[in-house]
Amino acid sequence: MVFFDQATLPCCLRSVRAVLLKDFGGPEMLLLGEAPTPSPGPNQVLVRVVATSVNRPDIIQRLGHYPPPAGESDILGLEIAGVIERLGSGVSGWRVGDRVMSLVGGGGYAEFANAYADHLIAIPDEVNFHEAACVCETYITAYLNLFMLGAVKNGDTVLLHGGGGGVNTAAIQLCKALIPEAKIVVTASTGKVERVAALGADLVIDYKQEDFTERVLSYTEKKGVDVILDHIGAAYLSPNLKSLAIGGRLVEIGVMGGPKAELNIALIMVKRQQIIGSVLRPRSVAEKAAITREFTRTALPLLSNRSIKPLIHEVFSLEHVRQAHESMEAGTHFGKIVLEVSAG
Repeated sequence: MVFFDQATLPCCLRSVRAVLLKDFGGPEMLLLGEAPTPSPGPNQVLVRVVATSVNRPDIIQRLGHYPPPAGESDILGLEIAGVIERLGSGVSGWRVGDRVMSLVGGGGYAEFANAYADHLIAIPDEVNFHEAACVCETYITAYLNLFMLGAVKNGDTVLLHGGGGGVNTAAIQLCKALIPEAKIVVTASTGKVERVAALGADLVIDYKQEDFTERVLSYTEKKGVDVILDHIGAAYLSPNLKSLAIGGRLVEIGVMGGPKAELNIALIMVKRQQIIGSVLRPRSVAEKAAITREFTRTALPLLSNRSIKPLIHEVFSLEHVRQAHESMEAGTHFGKIVLEVSAG
């Protein structure tokens, strides 16, 4: 860990609290230390971070398997909620003191973080900082992959894997609010089935006790589902394709079950199925800006009127970041794990 002499640093580089990595590995590698305050570049703003959240990519980065894109902070954290502290050159439409939430390429686990002005979303008055810290990574991921890429529409049947996580609890809420005539099928572990059903899923399958493909085909009268949102990858590829309807779309957003599997191309051709790979973090600034605009236009009003509300499993202080990561890895959480960084 590097410490900085405050007396020798200009104001813009004064030290702030941040979560640092001693080395790649388990949660014990995380420590609360000091880092220079970032300086906003052109079209960026400096945000005083009130809250951030723990996401699965944070775990993967901590293990050494998910480096930040070039030019981004190597501090963990992919979304922030806070208050604009300073404007970079070329920024218009925002003011110091505005409450904002944003995707970031890194740096969320710190008292201050840079964000591109085009990635900012104004926090509605009805939404607190803890809730706002849950929005950008998970709700935008769900919206992008289901609606912009998966083209879900009313009348479709959607299969979501891992119903207790942040992305899928967001996905259930978005589907219920935006396409109320769609059917939502969710796989969940034994202890989460009832809570997933309470969110509005039409069918919840306990994947530890049941074959989800058999249940899906029975539920859909052998038609299959129209869209699948999957973060498992290789282990689920074959059963996913069997569960997918003619003309269906399989959107892959993770490889927790491995990155490689055999593929029956002939079956995909006959059933006119699509496999769509998708990641959010490495996309260009312009791509993320376009996705953010579309999400803001379509989904932000649902947060304002409380049609959707982020589910918070637990709030940890920044000092307890190790426990927050342990909670994520245990897999017993339901909804989002939030880190409180500073006072709102």
